[in-house]
Amino acid sequence: MKRSVLTRYRVLAYVTGVLLVLLTLGMIAKYALHLDGAADFTRMVGIAHGWLYVLYLIFAFDLGSKAKWPVGKQLWVLLAGTVPTAAFFVERRITRELETKLAQDEAPATA
Repeated sequence: MKRSVLTRYRVLAYVTGVLLVLLTLGMIAKYALHLDGAADFTRMVGIAHGWLYVLYLIFAFDLGSKAKWPVGKQLWVLLAGTVPTAAFFVERRITRELETKLAQDEAPATA
């Protein structure tokens, strides 16, 4: 597995995570606080999050298939983009795990 596969997953995890937090705050502003302009904000952020979440799904699935994850772990990572802040925690855990694996793969073999 190439490091670039992990990098693009990490970028999309952060972007979708930030957008989902913004969308959540926008929904609170729209429905609980009844702020002017919140409807337009949530519409724009919602559209951006939706399209970028599709890319997140593609990149996360690609990462999981190359890392040979079981189905349960794959679903866990794919759904992390739907729960506010979950993408940050899942991304960190996956990165730690795969960085170790990548470092072992890149280490020169000693004879």
